[in-house]
Amino acid sequence: MATILFYEKLGCINNTRQKALLTAAGHEVIARNLLSENWTATRLQNFFGDRPVAEWCNRSAPQIKSGEIVPEQLDRQTALQLMIETPLLIRRPLMQVDDRCEVGFETEQIEAWLGLTPIHDRASAAVQSLKQQDLQTCPQTLNIRRG
Repeated sequence: MATILFYEKLGCINNTRQKALLTAAGHEVIARNLLSENWTATRLQNFFGDRPVAEWCNRSAPQIKSGEIVPEQLDRQTALQLMIETPLLIRRPLMQVDDRCEVGFETEQIEAWLGLTPIHDRASAAVQSLKQQDLQTCPQTLNIRRG
């Protein structure tokens, strides 16, 4: 089992669900507030790796939803600077286990990397239900689109 540094937005419904999946699988989750962390460009870049800049961004951030910031039009340096200034632009969660850093919660990727199989049978049904939910898109954003 892994010890995971888990950078989240406090109160985020999906981050809560993601931590529940990880904990049910026996991982130790050390939650940190993504919005109050002292980020640097180098530190953030470790989480993003070779992903395209657009995959670094929180699509629910007000500046992105309004069109003020278009992730596909940002270069790496500009995106990093904007994220340092406004951490809400950072896609969540950021996770670190030892030297490996990842952004977002793509269930299949996390399953392959860390494992999401529950360690107790009674958690199995709840975990399977969570795994089938959209754990990437903010539920509040989905409700706004539907309304």
